[in-house]
Amino acid sequence: MRRMTRTAMMALGALALGLGMAEAQTIRFGHVDPADWTTSKKGAAAEIFRMIVEGETDLTVELFPAGALGNENELIEQAQEGLTQVVMVSGAMSRVCKAAQVLDIPYVFPDPTVAWEVLDGPFGKALADHCLAESGLRTLAYGETGVRHFTNNVREIRTPDDMAGLKFRVQPIPLYVEMVKGLGAEPTPVPWTEVPNALATGVVDGQENPIGVIYGNNLHQMQKYLTLDGHVYATDFLVINEDFYQSLSEKDRAVIQRAARIAGTMGRAIQQFSTAQGLEAVAKDGMQVYSPTAEELAQFRDRAQPAVVEWLRGELGDQASWIDQLQEAVAQAQAD
Repeated sequence: MRRMTRTAMMALGALALGLGMAEAQTIRFGHVDPADWTTSKKGAAAEIFRMIVEGETDLTVELFPAGALGNENELIEQAQEGLTQVVMVSGAMSRVCKAAQVLDIPYVFPDPTVAWEVLDGPFGKALADHCLAESGLRTLAYGETGVRHFTNNVREIRTPDDMAGLKFRVQPIPLYVEMVKGLGAEPTPVPWTEVPNALATGVVDGQENPIGVIYGNNLHQMQKYLTLDGHVYATDFLVINEDFYQSLSEKDRAVIQRAARIAGTMGRAIQQFSTAQGLEAVAKDGMQVYSPTAEELAQFRDRAQPAVVEWLRGELGDQASWIDQLQEAVAQAQAD
């Protein structure tokens, strides 16, 4: 057998090293929710994504739940820099892609199934392409972080008129401030960690959150009334660093795409379950739950939407057409 030359040995060594590095390639997946897949929508999405990707590729997926790598804004920055390859975030996406804010227009989605059809259809694809160009982050799938409702400890709210004079804790986001002002109440931005104390001391009369958050954080024990107005459908974005994505083989990209779509669906399912479970629990614990009629919901929509849309058109500037595109997509989904 002919003795291998030193150059050939070095070439084979480099090839072996390269193959070893490829086999050891790792995806860091960060999110801020708990790890428990049975109760956490992001936890469930991350876990099934990991199992599918590791089962069908040589990639390794390391999960970093519960804010282990930072808050959502920090996760987005890490994903853009490629320090964390995949993240699942909600509101933070609008920091790097302003058009994502249109999904928070109040009462734009009549129910989650309409939101799913819009996000999984041409509109969702177009928004994902736009956000990729804006941020360098590819939206692999959309999940769900909950439908938001109002609670308070003063009186039952059936129409916007019932909100007059009440102070509601809102996130420190202009869109939410404009929404509550449009409904005739007083918006009071309060950091999440201070919400229980603000409710207990009367700094605010009420707050707004998905039912799973209300029940999971025992807010129902501090608030007597819940109104199922569903003012905002909150979307999760499952995104990947585009440079990293393009560095993968075509086969691995296909697996990641499919795993992400399944993960988004899994997250939606867990969120829907926690919503149903939480609603049953808060009612059993004595919270008074009111579900507005179609006519009453129309009053909420007619009061809140114009103020928010006007503000958002100014915020988006030459990208304001995304508002019209979303409204058209919702109308089409309802007509189908």
